[in-house]
Amino acid sequence: MARIAYVNGRYLPMTDASVNVEDRGYQFADGVYEVCEIRKGDLIDETRHLARLEYSLGELRIAMPMGRAALGMVLRQVIRRNRVRNGYVYLQVTRGVAPRDHAFPTRPVRPALVVTVKPLDPAIGAAVAEDGIAVITVPENRWDRVDIKTVGLLPNVLAKQAAREAGAREAWFVDADGFVTEGASTNAWIVTGDGVLVTRPADRGILRGITRAVVMETAAAEGLRVEERAFTVEEAKRAREAFVTAATQLVMPVVRIDEATVGNGKPGSIAATLRARFHDHAEAVPVG
Repeated sequence: MARIAYVNGRYLPMTDASVNVEDRGYQFADGVYEVCEIRKGDLIDETRHLARLEYSLGELRIAMPMGRAALGMVLRQVIRRNRVRNGYVYLQVTRGVAPRDHAFPTRPVRPALVVTVKPLDPAIGAAVAEDGIAVITVPENRWDRVDIKTVGLLPNVLAKQAAREAGAREAWFVDADGFVTEGASTNAWIVTGDGVLVTRPADRGILRGITRAVVMETAAAEGLRVEERAFTVEEAKRAREAFVTAATQLVMPVVRIDEATVGNGKPGSIAATLRARFHDHAEAVPVG
């Protein structure tokens, strides 16, 4: 079956889906995006993802392309047309199409909206989680507003490529003081020797991850304590456990950081518990 995308009001086969060459997302990365999990025919944490979308758009002074309810209908329509029960739906909003000029368009333009969906067998992620992943560390070189989920991801792309070339699945950005900020596409966590979960505060230095927030609720329900504070690479290497969180990976154990083995080199029990209990606390709404 041909994949279907939504592009500015039209549902089109992927082979026919395209955007204008003067779309400001293409010209300037002047746009934002969100990714929501689809699990067993349910859309996961839609409310929080659309709230963060509104926040990101507001920070860039881009209007919502449509109301939340209408946008939710578009997401569901794309999922249904592609018959996806497990996977991810991607939505991107840019400032729109205008003659190339760094400043905002002088005449109002409509925000551009693209929605695509990708099927993914959850057994694949589960198999990766059984072994855990390796991460490398790279210098923090991004702008200071990574709390905005912008499509401007070139530093993340280069970090992820460096990880792949090193035989790892993720890269952690490290600031000038030696503290981990976050991953190229994930939030970073460690577990201390006495079982306390540690993750950097969600200020403007990291993305306020939706999965991160649900993991905090899951941890509280499991009687686990969470500290929001910075941690160094060296502390992470000495940690009892480490893991990353993202909508595309849920809770993914980290068993190696650079050349250092984390814990006993195997996924830890706390990360495994959080992964197993995650969907007990996430919002799940049937696609219909």
